Amino acid sequence: MEKNNRYETGITILNKMISKEALQNISGMKDISSDFWDMIVGFGYGEVYGREEFPLDKREIITLTSLITQGAFEQLEFHLRAALNVGLTKNDIIEIIIQCAAYVGFPKACHAMQIAGSVFESLVEK
Repeated sequence: MEKNNRYETGITILNKMISKEALQNISGMKDISSDFWDMIVGFGYGEVYGREEFPLDKREIITLTSLITQGAFEQLEFHLRAALNVGLTKNDIIEIIIQCAAYVGFPKACHAMQIAGSVFESLVEK
């Protein structure tokens, strides 16, 4: 896939996954490093998320699990919101976190559940 096509595919996928406001918030990364921003969008979303073998909801299940396993909680809220936007339900997310508890431990699962609770609460408030 050509570089411009990867980037355009990545932006298209991001627009399916997150709100325009969220995209605007993260696109500030390009002010720090436009090359890094191109890698995130072109590779991460254009090439990886853009593969047709798995739909976006399955990819977000994998991403959520990976983030919880790593304890990469700074990325979790973003991907929880994306997961909801691509079709996962609140109950799906709760079950993912419960499943992770058995493999990564309760401290990481508790932290993930707290973040999920905040995301769910913010959606009710809107």
